Amino acid sequence: MSTRRSLVWLGLTPEPEQELPAAVAALRSPAPGRPPSALVAAERHRVERLVLRGTQRGWLRYLREVTDLVVEAAGSRGDDAGAALLAGEVVLDHHRMLIGLPGAGYERTRAQRRDLERALAHLRSRPGPARYGHAEPRSTV
Repeated sequence: MSTRRSLVWLGLTPEPEQELPAAVAALRSPAPGRPPSALVAAERHRVERLVLRGTQRGWLRYLREVTDLVVEAAGSRGDDAGAALLAGEVVLDHHRMLIGLPGAGYERTRAQRRDLERALAHLRSRPGPARYGHAEPRSTV
């Protein structure tokens, strides 16, 4: 067994690193709307640390947390639907791409993909602004 750390998971897509910090900070924020810059910076630092020093297992644990936040937002009447929609789309796209990587990541995220698909359908059916920081819908392919 090799002692080298597998980094293949880092090559999937840059969207989670770029788009999740602000959306996740909004979902974690106690007040609706744009989150305070300190929350965004803390989330960005956490993602950066996971990408630069973490493992695929740790990254998937983080994305499980994000999935839980999205599912919770989909079940509430809060004003964070746009942030939840963006975060859910990013994580779902990421999890779908795991099918192309070696290992069990794709299988491990099966329940998350199911939960995200349901939550996103619910969020998309809500009236009001559909996007958080985006004018165009993201691809679901």
